[in-house]
Amino acid sequence: MATLARAGVGRRAFWCVVALGVPLLFPTGCATTGGRTALSQAELDRVIAKVRPALVRIRVVTTDYFEGREVKMQAVGSGAIITRDGYLITNHHVAGHAVRVFCTLWNREEIEAEVVGTDALTDITVLRLKPDKPMEFTPVPFGDSARLRVGDPVLAMGSPMALSQSVTLGIISNTEMIMPRFWGPFAQLRLDGEDVGSLVKWIGHDAPIYGGNSGGPLVNLRGEIVGINEIKFGLGGAIPSNLAKAVAEELIARGKVRRSWLGVDVQPRFKRAGPSAPGAVGVAANAASGSAAEAGVLIGGVLPDSPAERAGLKAGDLLLSLAGQPVDVRYDEQMPDFMRLASGLPIGQPVPLRVLRDGRELALQITPAEREDRLPKPKEIKPWGLTARNLSSLLAREMKRPHTNGVVITSVRPGGPSGDAKPPLSERDVLVAVNDTPVRNVEELLALTQKLTAGQHEPVPVVATFERKDKRYLTIVRVGIEELKDPGLEVTKAWLPVETQVITRPIARQLGQPDLKGFYLTRVYPNSTAEKAGLRVGDFIVAVDGEKLTASGAEHEDELSSLIRQYDVGRTVELTVLRGNATLKIPVELVRSPRLPREMKSYRNEDFEFTARDISFFDRAEQQWPETQTGALVTDVKRGSWAELGALYVDDLIVEVDGRPVADVDALRREMERVTTARQSPVIMKVLRGIHTKYLELEPNWKN
Repeated sequence: MATLARAGVGRRAFWCVVALGVPLLFPTGCATTGGRTALSQAELDRVIAKVRPALVRIRVVTTDYFEGREVKMQAVGSGAIITRDGYLITNHHVAGHAVRVFCTLWNREEIEAEVVGTDALTDITVLRLKPDKPMEFTPVPFGDSARLRVGDPVLAMGSPMALSQSVTLGIISNTEMIMPRFWGPFAQLRLDGEDVGSLVKWIGHDAPIYGGNSGGPLVNLRGEIVGINEIKFGLGGAIPSNLAKAVAEELIARGKVRRSWLGVDVQPRFKRAGPSAPGAVGVAANAASGSAAEAGVLIGGVLPDSPAERAGLKAGDLLLSLAGQPVDVRYDEQMPDFMRLASGLPIGQPVPLRVLRDGRELALQITPAEREDRLPKPKEIKPWGLTARNLSSLLAREMKRPHTNGVVITSVRPGGPSGDAKPPLSERDVLVAVNDTPVRNVEELLALTQKLTAGQHEPVPVVATFERKDKRYLTIVRVGIEELKDPGLEVTKAWLPVETQVITRPIARQLGQPDLKGFYLTRVYPNSTAEKAGLRVGDFIVAVDGEKLTASGAEHEDELSSLIRQYDVGRTVELTVLRGNATLKIPVELVRSPRLPREMKSYRNEDFEFTARDISFFDRAEQQWPETQTGALVTDVKRGSWAELGALYVDDLIVEVDGRPVADVDALRREMERVTTARQSPVIMKVLRGIHTKYLELEPNWKN
């Protein structure tokens, strides 16, 4: 179900008002809705039994694009099977951007599905179930939403809050619900830049719905779909079944919905036509006489080089008829009807229209063009550290560009190649050339990038030409994915295998020994020379080879380690140790300092977006792993990555991939390269997580 967000070019977003308070969920056996509609248990049982086998809980891995990355997210929604061969209907905002889809049927069986087609403008997506063996499904039929009346009882069915097979009961409250204009210009349900409310008049109802009901059916007492639940702002809102059915049929047949485009901005007629109103002479005169000016829709603007401009339409015209159909838009509720008429005209075929201009009726002819998606789908371009999309004609016009050549940047990764360029690339910049080679679209940029980086192990500096509003800039971008380098070894020194804490003056005073200076032992590493020499946690080290220690504050924490580093590896030093009331002289052999965690070899996987490194001495000690423990320790998992979706966490120790042992990061690299080459999904990882062993199922979609 829709949530509250703001529309924008770079993100899929929209506004929706969430109901205040907590609506009550009617149990299946409830026979009334607040005493308004009396239904018997038998009636409810009959409807539920008819629809239930077609109900589907949908779990999707969907994508969004921000901070220069394609981010994967998991979401849940609802759907209904509408054909025996497994086509099902849901919302675009549930599954329109899905890269993996899993559907749970009424009997708890989970079947993967694929996206057949999606339509952001009506928020409808069609999926098809892909069972391992042939199956025949039980569909639910569509009813006629045009026959709905206020007060009709309806059931909202679906998976709210990811709960399967839930049913709530209510009545039709409004058959032509729209977003009120006084909410302002951003009070629109926008998906991929499209205003869903321009075509949809929602069926308002008071059957309680929650997040996860999106895409589920609103059904009548005949067990027919009369709406597809989508939004909630006070009342629940469902897409009328007649519109949803038509869109679904076209998506099944063609994979997309083709619509016509005229290139005009329209608005309802003025409530009162004064002398200063557009087309005022004609509007006022005809309003007074009760003639055709009492119908029509006002043309607010005509886009340049559009079918409307070529047809001779002008701002201020009153459009009276289109393709022989009379037009009447005085109220906002009438606008979606006109928009469906205008978008359903035959593409490329001239149609007649009539307008009222300055008191005279004119007969014109217009040839509709095919409507583009306003915002083409973005793509992640990892070597540049950005996401970008092509320019549609409408987006180019809105950005005041003369053509659609170039790549518009939708987000930039902080600290990435484009973000570190000087000047850095930014959202809404348009990349037009690389090293003087023109770039007309994302596909050309990807091909050019692959050519520039082929065989390179270091990022390649290129001159990028980009335009920001009406200015053109040059910048240098180091294009490519920089491999992790072996950090190398720090100079090894002598090391006492213990961990310590400075004995501060307050601690010394509290212990009753105000003159006590030195170090308190917090850890003695097992099987080390320190342990074999007899050092214990809780000992106080106060001198080394007779030289008294002076540490008495946190600023002196390096005194002991600095003193030890002056000795040669293998040297034996005598430590003066206080233990209880005894003073001990303990000789300890110094060893070579082990490699620090930051010195361990690392590996970064760009497909699953995680980083791991070899196990260090300190990891083994902290985790109490035996010397024989092998694996690769995860140090970073990118948010919204396949690794994160598969529940791989930082500090997990990867010990197997698909049953093959992982001894270190080199072995992990080989296994992940094998996975990538085979385009394997799922990938099973065995990890150690604290004292627990987990098997993780990573399910990438290699199509992208």
